[in-house]
Amino acid sequence: MTRHFDDLQLGSIEMFCLAAELNSFTAAANAAGVTPAAVSRSVSRLEARLGIRLFIRSTRHIRLSDEGRAYFEQVRPAIAQLVEAERQVGSPAGRLRISLPTPYAHYRVLPLLPAFRAQYPEIDVHVHISNRNVDFSDDAYDLSIRGRAPDDSALVARKLEDAELVVVASPQYLRSRGEPLTLQDLPAHECIQFERPSSGRRIPWTFRQDGRMLDIATHGAYGTAEDVLGGVTLARAGAGLFQTYRFAVEEDLRRGTLAEVLTPYGGSTRPFLLLYPHARHVPRRVRALLDFLLDKLSSGINPA
Repeated sequence: MTRHFDDLQLGSIEMFCLAAELNSFTAAANAAGVTPAAVSRSVSRLEARLGIRLFIRSTRHIRLSDEGRAYFEQVRPAIAQLVEAERQVGSPAGRLRISLPTPYAHYRVLPLLPAFRAQYPEIDVHVHISNRNVDFSDDAYDLSIRGRAPDDSALVARKLEDAELVVVASPQYLRSRGEPLTLQDLPAHECIQFERPSSGRRIPWTFRQDGRMLDIATHGAYGTAEDVLGGVTLARAGAGLFQTYRFAVEEDLRRGTLAEVLTPYGGSTRPFLLLYPHARHVPRRVRALLDFLLDKLSSGINPA
């Protein structure tokens, strides 16, 4: 059999199909975990090989040319067939290690893992729960989830969600100290602190005021490190106010064991990112969990 395509050409065809489906080089880059420039280069290589213009480009938009649409309709089923052929060769299998921060582990990822294992019973999932960054090369992790993009260019970062922040306190604390109504009231309150594991610095609280994000340094006699949920437990016990993720206190808010305060300044968020090493070939067991988490979490589905 004569060889017609090399790996680079097949990758260019797949990248072209992704850009055509999403109508955007940037969206295709985000979906593939590469840069928009890499998508553009792939499409340009394919155009040069075919001798046709696949996309009509403007400064803001792209659209398929007539030749590009005809080509897309031919190659999309072929790519789908290749994907299905690989799927049918065998189910992903093996041991997979993922590192998760405490609140995201307990309230987002761990509740999803039984459904993942039901879909991929040959994959063993080993979970490391810590708020400290991990070294993929030294610690042999396949994936991690963290709240900040890494400085390491060898890692791919895919956003899972922007998690909403809320300030909460127990009813007994609010009865004894009163409810803060403005940000100027915070210095008069006990504000439970959380220290960033990487630096030991106390994390400022984030609010939205007049359409912009505002970071405020708060103060309090209680400090927690490593486990954000320690602050939730302290707040539940009446120790003071605490800013945390809404998903970590939703049940408390429903039951009334905690109450939300400073709601006019709500709406601030912090991101959670799925990190994994750049690799030409991502192992199938890793790709399976990666795609599963992106589907369940970036779509806004509540895993509870």
